Amino acid sequence: MKTFFTVLKYALLLSISGALMWYAVRGQDLSRIGHYIATANYFWLAITLSLSVLGYFSRAYRWQMQLKASQHPAPYWAVYHASMVGNLANLVLPRMGEVIRCSVLRRTSGVPVQVAIGTVVTERVIDVLVLLGLLSTLLLLDFNTFWRFVTTQILGGNYDALARNRTPLLIAAVVGAVLLLTVGYALFRNLERLRQNAIFNKAILFVKGLLAGVFSVLKLENKWLFLFHTIFTWVVYYLMDYLAFFCFPETYNLDMRAGLAVLTFGAFGMAAPVAGGIGPFHVLVQGVLIVYGISKEAGIAYALVVHGAQTLLVVLMGGISFVAVAAADKGSVLTEAEALADEPLTTEEV
Repeated sequence: MKTFFTVLKYALLLSISGALMWYAVRGQDLSRIGHYIATANYFWLAITLSLSVLGYFSRAYRWQMQLKASQHPAPYWAVYHASMVGNLANLVLPRMGEVIRCSVLRRTSGVPVQVAIGTVVTERVIDVLVLLGLLSTLLLLDFNTFWRFVTTQILGGNYDALARNRTPLLIAAVVGAVLLLTVGYALFRNLERLRQNAIFNKAILFVKGLLAGVFSVLKLENKWLFLFHTIFTWVVYYLMDYLAFFCFPETYNLDMRAGLAVLTFGAFGMAAPVAGGIGPFHVLVQGVLIVYGISKEAGIAYALVVHGAQTLLVVLMGGISFVAVAAADKGSVLTEAEALADEPLTTEEV
């Protein structure tokens, strides 16, 4: 039954990706899209891929710094290979890549899974903060374009209707608040009973391990170097999107603010819980480019080329890392990752 629901979940996510891809290309001239892709200047794409490689190296080094600060150091190449195997897994199993890379690292370097996941949580929190900063910068630099994108591409022209009738939003907010308070009250009333539950105690141990990883950033030996790699990674992400403008005649003259908009909303698309961001990324990036005066066909061609190239790069680099890990460990990393939820956690691992 568990396998059935797992298959059903991934089938549903795949269907969502397919539906969004259909939405992005419906009613368009497919031959024109193909022409844009065929005539693109791939010299600039090669530059973006080279930068992307540096970004992956930098991100792995940043993760190694966190692991060292959590008192569980690991060799750089073990950290890098684990990270790339996780990226490869995310193309097939949405969000499972984070668990899998922590599982790989335990097999290759002995880092406790809960500690590794804690450092990953810290990574994600930092990424969210950076993304919110980018969104704020976009609002300051180009608010009118941003608001036009929200009202026309996201709300689909229904903004006036929502502004006139806010009742559904208020009802949703009240229901959410009531549910949150009810759950909090129930946990408070049954706290002593929960403390006697073995599963609850295991969860507490796991959370302690997570916190050890999360607060590892406060124990970094060189916080400035960590900050540098964080900024460098996001600068690479920005240049990947901006330099790709030069691949197509229609996007060639877009300015750096347009690059910031593509980076921001493209990142939201990649964060969606679908395989490799397929679908949400394409719809959001196409929508942003339409607001900047780019045709639908050119917009989706840009999204397809950028996303496709990055996917192929992850397949190549992740595949090499997978082979390297498999050569060092003949066990099944994927099988272990699926069994993590059922594995007892002990205080020695924390």
